[in-house]
Amino acid sequence: MSEQVSSTGRTRVLVIDDSNTIRRSAEIFLKQGGHEVALAEDGFDALSKLGDFQPDLVFCDILMPRLDGYQTCAIIKRNPEFSGVPVIMLSSKDGLFDKARGRMVGSQDYLTKPFTKDQLLQAVLQHRP
Repeated sequence: MSEQVSSTGRTRVLVIDDSNTIRRSAEIFLKQGGHEVALAEDGFDALSKLGDFQPDLVFCDILMPRLDGYQTCAIIKRNPEFSGVPVIMLSSKDGLFDKARGRMVGSQDYLTKPFTKDQLLQAVLQHRP
């Protein structure tokens, strides 16, 4: 994994969520913040994009079909190339159990949906390399 921000100086952010609305909102907010964005609709989609996009940060929904957010995060963290990439879990539930389980699989933080532009951009500033 490259430890620097992309050559353009912008943070590369991968957003994984099965909700088109959430993906598009995140994309708009992040691009307005000057970041590069890639979108994935589930864990399998995300895993296929990791190598090409080389994200600096990942936002990952918890409740997704096929491969949930916990499984996706664990797979990302087990890959030596991406183990240092911060993963922030996204969920509509603000539960202590969800936060603890996210930390167990390696996530750095937890953002409750719906999030604001400020919350999303603040999370990027806080966790980017």
